[in-house]
Amino acid sequence: MKNLKLKLARVAKNLSQEDLANLVGVTRQTISLVESGNYNPTLKLCTEICLVLGKTLDDLFWEGEK
Repeated sequence: MKNLKLKLARVAKNLSQEDLANLVGVTRQTISLVESGNYNPTLKLCTEICLVLGKTLDDLFWEGEK
């Protein structure tokens, strides 16, 4: 499932995938894969992304009720 919440939060901070990747210590491709739903990030990576974007894990990674 695509992670549009992550993409929207990244764009709201005026960060490219490359910018976010550099800030959290991964490749741009990793960020792209997370956003497209083709990679399940570690909890460590999720928390790093949240810290950089000023969001909580629930804000970006919780899918909630379907």
